[in-house]
Amino acid sequence: MTVTGTPPAATPTVERAPTPAPPTPSPRSSWVESDRAVWITRIIGIAAVLAVAATVWLGLWVTPEAKVFGNLYRLVYIHPATAFVALYVAFALATVSSLLYLWPRTRSLFWDRLAAASVEVGVVFLTLTCVSGSIWGRPTWGVWWAWDAMLTATALLVVMYLGYLAIRRVPAEADVRAKRSAFAALIAALDIPIVHFSVYWWHTLHQGATVLNANLSPRIHGSMAWTMLLSFVALLLVFLWMLLVRYRIGVLQDRLGAGELDAAIHERRAEGLS
Repeated sequence: MTVTGTPPAATPTVERAPTPAPPTPSPRSSWVESDRAVWITRIIGIAAVLAVAATVWLGLWVTPEAKVFGNLYRLVYIHPATAFVALYVAFALATVSSLLYLWPRTRSLFWDRLAAASVEVGVVFLTLTCVSGSIWGRPTWGVWWAWDAMLTATALLVVMYLGYLAIRRVPAEADVRAKRSAFAALIAALDIPIVHFSVYWWHTLHQGATVLNANLSPRIHGSMAWTMLLSFVALLLVFLWMLLVRYRIGVLQDRLGAGELDAAIHERRAEGLS
């Protein structure tokens, strides 16, 4: 007698979702990570260190004291250069990069990362500007900080760009984060001309430009002028080195974040199929 039993149910086969390939880096990002870019960054860093050292040597031991302000005047080799790099290089670059990202024909995460790196480094330079200005203001004005037009506009600019960096920390997809960050950068940039022209629009405690004034008549000459010029070159090199390093870190952070997100999605899909 043959007993026919019910065949066991077939075990469902769980197919794993294919592991997503890592995002293909853009040509610009690939260049930043290349050996040539690493060496260029190192050369710029070495040149920046040498230029800063020469500025310190000339500013402290070679140039003479000022007739009115004495040794306090040596802050002129730091304060104007940091302000110039922050306002007219870092934040200007961030503004242009944000516009290029919002323009559909030039939209690329390269511009978003460049804007983010420029703002982050620019905030460092603008903070140094405020600190050196406070050191100057205490013996000359009698206070560390005065809420006049230029200083208030500068403090507001720092807060606005800190807000830009905070917006970038809010979790979102790369394109969404880039768009809202670009708009935030453009809004913050509206304060830059206010900072620039505040000395001329209102009678503030802050003096006018030492070199690029309205009459194009520099108020500094001789070895002081050459040392001040060297300080601009030195801090521009420091900015460029910091920008390249920070951009590369941004590329690695985005790639790591994308990899973690893909791994999490793959894990959830596998759980759903099982």
